[in-house]
Amino acid sequence: MVDDLLPFRIVNAAAPIRICDIGGWTDTWFAGHGKVFNIGVHPCAEVHVRVHAVGALPGRVVLHAADYGDCYTFEPASLPGRHPLLEAAIDEIGLPDDVSVEIGISSAAPAGGSTGTSAAVTVALIGALDALTPGRLTPHDVAYAAHRVETERLGNQSGIQDQLCAAYGGINYIEIFAYPHASVTRLSVPDTVWWELGQRLLLVFLGKAHTSSTVHDQVIARLEEDAERSPLLDELRNAAEHARDAISAADLRALGQAMIDNTDAQRRLHPGLVGEAANRAIGVAAAHRALGWKPNGAGGDGGSVTILTGPDMATKPRLTRALQQIDPRFRVIPISLSRDGLRVWDS
Repeated sequence: MVDDLLPFRIVNAAAPIRICDIGGWTDTWFAGHGKVFNIGVHPCAEVHVRVHAVGALPGRVVLHAADYGDCYTFEPASLPGRHPLLEAAIDEIGLPDDVSVEIGISSAAPAGGSTGTSAAVTVALIGALDALTPGRLTPHDVAYAAHRVETERLGNQSGIQDQLCAAYGGINYIEIFAYPHASVTRLSVPDTVWWELGQRLLLVFLGKAHTSSTVHDQVIARLEEDAERSPLLDELRNAAEHARDAISAADLRALGQAMIDNTDAQRRLHPGLVGEAANRAIGVAAAHRALGWKPNGAGGDGGSVTILTGPDMATKPRLTRALQQIDPRFRVIPISLSRDGLRVWDS
């Protein structure tokens, strides 16, 4: 931040990342409609906006992208393109005419982990900037604004589930009735189930960033003509329904089976959606009697896997050690379930 310059206001925002996205691929433009189950977790994406008067800073925006070790200044009307997603999100909301801002952005989740980190960052950034303007966007509004930044401003392929999970948090069942329009049902579970699930979920980063654009293009080309009626996508939608019913019944074994069913359906979409590293992690999980596993996000090479361990908690540290022994690049990311979605507050 700019040394020795005190802001007149500091706005903070945080939004959770997403794991265990059962039914992913059906929240897309080519699927048309879909059903997704997912879980919001910490570590969150964090945004801090220090607000100054116009002219107090070298430019209207000083952007600190902490995870990239990058800091630079720009004017909202002239985006330099160094971090297009962040710059486009700032441009989407805009700044009041009488302020300049220092924006700090960070996330403890590994980049390219397929956990919706970019969506969580965008949701947190939009939420923080929205606090500077009259009126407040709803969580749904923030999610759609973040999705527009990805799809309309940047032209990226993006489903809607990541942004909705970041905005709402918790354990969600999302119905996409006409892409991108969706409803979100936050599933309620007793505290004991919440605590048990939080203890038994593992997030395993596979050692390198998710890369799968070629595979994804092949899947889209295969599905595009009649994706809405594709039996392969119906398998994913059904898995999301089964996950919803399982968590509502506090049946973690059934939730694990829904994760496995979804993973098998992803393989049928394209074998490359469950990459070699993910298959090795899944093999270790199965050998340690885990109840379920699922590559996060759309799948492909790299990224991460969510594992649901069995009821004997003594197996969890053994599973963790075995994962790191089979590949020292594998890393278990500490997570906790997030009851909250987007949070915005003033210091």
